[in-house]
Amino acid sequence: MKDIDFENIPRHIGIIMDGNGRWAKNRFLPRIAGHKEGMNRVVDIVEECCKIGIKTLTLYAFSTENWKRPEEEVKGLMNILVIYINSQLKRILENNIIFRVVGDYSKLPSSIVKLLDDSIEKSKDNTGMVLNIALNYGGRAEIISSIKKLYEDISDGKFSVDDLNEETFKNYLYTKENSDVDLIIRTGNEKRISNFLIYQLAYSEFYFTDILWPEFYAEDLYDAIYDFQNRNRRFGGI
Repeated sequence: MKDIDFENIPRHIGIIMDGNGRWAKNRFLPRIAGHKEGMNRVVDIVEECCKIGIKTLTLYAFSTENWKRPEEEVKGLMNILVIYINSQLKRILENNIIFRVVGDYSKLPSSIVKLLDDSIEKSKDNTGMVLNIALNYGGRAEIISSIKKLYEDISDGKFSVDDLNEETFKNYLYTKENSDVDLIIRTGNEKRISNFLIYQLAYSEFYFTDILWPEFYAEDLYDAIYDFQNRNRRFGGI
């Protein structure tokens, strides 16, 4: 594990948690077994990020495209989400974590929507790390949704188009209360963003690893942060 500079921790980390299915296949297990093991890594990584002072962690849990997966797998993913919240909410609250959801989660089963709403409400007054779970999320869908909300506000006289700029547009995004993403981590040896946080990652640093998500541990997170700290972030300057 690399020695990282705790004075130069990325404020906002986004993780595309890829490789659960391949992890299971390599062990001749059903894909859902990989997702269950992946949930254990979520527990570990959330705790580690909280411990080292990450301000915001956004995890890509279920995309707008994931509905195309077999019905049995989708149901399994929803069950794992319920298990995660029921088993971890107490710890989330004890660690002063703010739990939020990015994406149109109203499309999820009503019992899960209620569980998510209750979890968001219980943690809203916390002051520690923000944990964003991206559910039924797609970057393009987010931008379209933002434009629609912006149009409504302009039509209702609540907002003037003359005041529109990059910063004011951010107020219509799901992540409006968060800073832009500093570091994007993708596991599983794929090198694409898969419609994740398109607007927010304009100047993110990317870290791709061939480690499958169920095998991504705290030391691997530290490796990614170490790599981030050794980048020259110029933001278009010299």
